[in-house]
Formats: sequence, C-alpha cells, structure tokens
Amino acid sequence: MNVSLTLWVLTIVGLAALIAADFFIGRKPHDVSVKEAGVWTIVWVALAGLFGLGLLVFGGGRPAGEFFAGFITEKSLSVDNLFVFVLIMAKFAVPSKYQQRVLLVGVLIALVLRAAFIAAGAAIIASFSWVFYIFGAFLIWTAWKLIQEARADEEYEEYEENRLLKAVERRFGVADRYHGTKLWIQQNGKRVMTPMLVVMLAIGTTDVLFALDSIPAIFGLTQDPYIVFTANAFALMGLRQLYFLIGGLLRRLVHLSYGLSFILGFIGIKLVLHALHESGVHVPEISIPVSLGVICAVLIVTTITSLMASRKQRAVAAQEPRLRTGGARKNSIDV
Repeated sequence: MNVSLTLWVLTIVGLAALIAADFFIGRKPHDVSVKEAGVWTIVWVALAGLFGLGLLVFGGGRPAGEFFAGFITEKSLSVDNLFVFVLIMAKFAVPSKYQQRVLLVGVLIALVLRAAFIAAGAAIIASFSWVFYIFGAFLIWTAWKLIQEARADEEYEEYEENRLLKAVERRFGVADRYHGTKLWIQQNGKRVMTPMLVVMLAIGTTDVLFALDSIPAIFGLTQDPYIVFTANAFALMGLRQLYFLIGGLLRRLVHLSYGLSFILGFIGIKLVLHALHESGVHVPEISIPVSLGVICAVLIVTTITSLMASRKQRAVAAQEPRLRTGGARKNSIDV
C-alpha cells in the first residue's frame, strides 16, 4: 500500500483517541465484571473488523487479507502472553480494582515499544532481503521450542523481574505499599516509585520479549509497515478486556502451545519460501487466503481439543476422591 504521511497521522491520532476514550471510561478504579469485559472485547474486535473492511474498500482484497491474518495471529499470540500477565499481577499482589489501570498503561508502553520494533524491522527488510531467512529460521526454532515445552508439560514459574526493571528500582527506590493509582510519592524526603508504576513497567517491558516472535511472525504475512502496526495496535488495545474475560479460561487452553507452535512454524516456512523466491529460486509461495485459512483452522481445532481435554481432566479429578474413599472403605473392611 502507498500510505501517505497524512493517513499515518490520521491513523495514529485515531488510535490515540480510542486509547484516551478507553482510559476515560475506565479511569475510576473498580473490579471489572465478565459482562463489562465481554462488551468491550466485542467493541474492540468490531473496531478491528471495521478497519479491515475499510482496507478492503479503499485498498483492495490483499491489504485487507493481510490485516486480518496479522490481527488474528497477533491476537492468538497475545492470549499466551496473558499467562505471564497473571503471574506478574500475582507477583506484585496488585489489588483487583487497580488491575485494569495497570494493564491499560502497560499495554500502552508495549505499543510504543513495538512501534519502534516495527520501524526497525521494516528498515532492515527494505535494505536486506536475506533477513527473511533469519526471521523464518527463528520462527521455526521458536515453534520447536514451544512444542518441547508443551510436551514436557512445564508449568509457568514465578515471575522474575528482568535486569532493566531491577536497575530502575535500585535507581529510584520503591514504596512499600500501593498508594491508589499514584505512580510517584514522597517518602522520607525522597521521590520514589510506587508498586503501581513498577508493575506497569513489568507488563510493558515483558511484552517486548513477546514481540521477538510476534513481530517476525506478522512480517511473514505482510511486509507493509502500516498493516503491521495497525494489526499490532488493535490486537494489543483489546488485550486488557481479554485478560478479564478469559482469565478463568486460560488454564483450560491446554493445547494452545501446540496450536501457536504450528502457526509460527507455518509462517516460518512461508518466510523461507518467500526468501528463496526473492533470491530467484522457483518455489511455490503461500498466498494470504491460504495463510488466513490455516491460522483460523488451527485456532479453532486447538480451542475445541483444549476444551475437550480439560473437561476430561476435570471429570477424572472429580472421580479421584470417590476412588480414594472407596479404596479406604474396602481396606477397613478387609482388616
């Protein structure tokens, strides 16, 4: 797409207005109900859908297909990120009524940092086409790593603060308790951070690590920086509501890692084929409609099999107390 500077400015202003509206609506700390989270999740998805339809009308089928494929991929990868967000909230003992404010600012920090990643990625791709080989190999390696972790049935360990966050805490100091939504306070004559600011920084900087696979993944679907940025923006901005909506469902998505590994591996292969094609090698390229169909099919199958497996696990767990009770009674009778 030939995106003018005016359209870039209008898009950023429009997204900023949406973020401001979201902040204004949720400015008062409160516990987010499932109904509220569900309504706003639908709103954000609908806005993304309208944006994609706008691309279809004014840009054609290819940009719209690339946007929807990128948006769905980024959204599915962000669901896996929510596991870590849950650990961060628990690590810092964030009161439930403040969690939405933490997520809103944390996601905003992540969006700004991702924009820098996207700009750097676009510049590298424009100058060095061979970088597709690196992106493709990295995604295939990440897919294999996800499979290995899923097969090992590893549980998420307790969140550990990264070096950057620890350095910031040592530099400025941290208050011993939350002070509402305040980010800085005066303590013993010194200006220090509150735990609220620390957890916001933790959410934002942790998401940068997730961008290491999500950004190459979406560049495997489109090389248009405008589509990459907007797909990431819409996927991230609805993440706060998604956190409260499916918080209880996260543990039931037992096959999510397998689905995401397949998607990352698929996009990695697509990138390698594209790199070979750019190098003059006659190889088939995977079209956007095929990519979109594969991504949607994998997510649907993964969700269905996950829910079936978790239901079976709960049924087995419910029967275990009965079996143990029955065994104890039999032993007592035998004695």
